[in-house]
This record gives sequence, C-alpha cells and structure tokens, in this order.
Amino acid sequence: MARTLLDPRLSLVSLRPQQASSGSGDGQHEPAAKGFAKARSHGKAKPAGAKGRRKKGTGLSAADHGPLGRSPSLEAIEARSRLGLALAGRLRESDVTLAWKRAAGEHHPDRGGRHDTMQAVNGARDVLLGRGLG
Repeated sequence: MARTLLDPRLSLVSLRPQQASSGSGDGQHEPAAKGFAKARSHGKAKPAGAKGRRKKGTGLSAADHGPLGRSPSLEAIEARSRLGLALAGRLRESDVTLAWKRAAGEHHPDRGGRHDTMQAVNGARDVLLGRGLG
C-alpha cells in the first residue's frame, strides 16, 4: 500500500532529512524553532509584546511642528521675524496678537506706514495663527 500524507501513521517529521551532527558528539541538540523565528532568533528570546524595531523619534509632538510650536517651518520663521518674535520656541496666541498689534501700530497706513508692509504684517499674523485663505 502506498504511503500518503493522509495516513495518520506517517509523520511529517519523518519526511525531513536528518540534520548533520555538529561534531560535539554529545548527541544533544537544540529543539527546532517554528516559523521564521528560526532564521533570525540566534538564540535570543524576544520580550513579550515586542513586534520589531522601533523608529527613533525626534521627541517633538505634532503640535511642536506647527507655526506656534518649537520647530516652526521656514514660512513661520519669516512670520515670526516680521512680527519681532523669537525665531524658535513655543508661542501662545496672545503673544502673536500682542506682537501684531505693536507692528500694526507702527506700520498702519493711517499712521504714515506703507500699505504693502501692513499687508505683510497681517499675513505674518495669519500664518502664525493658522488662518488660511480657504
């Protein structure tokens, strides 16, 4: 009678080729790992719950990358410079508003300032407060 994989007496382990002895002669060997863990485990056990490598973070949250955050964009840096604010570090909305009022008082066309300069000051305030065109 032909032996098939459906035969309960036949084990898949018996179909595997015998591993070459390591030459140590003691007859003991490590149990075979299951799945892909065999290829990359190298005898080290992973802690429970570890899924893989973690990316190294920057330490900044999403709010830190905004115009008011610690790591502003180039556009936000230009806006901060226009209003006379610190180029780095966190800002509050009240800081931006106060700086805008000072710059508007200085550059307003009704007080002898230029129209295009006042538009730049207003644009800087809008960038820092997140007010867009749409």
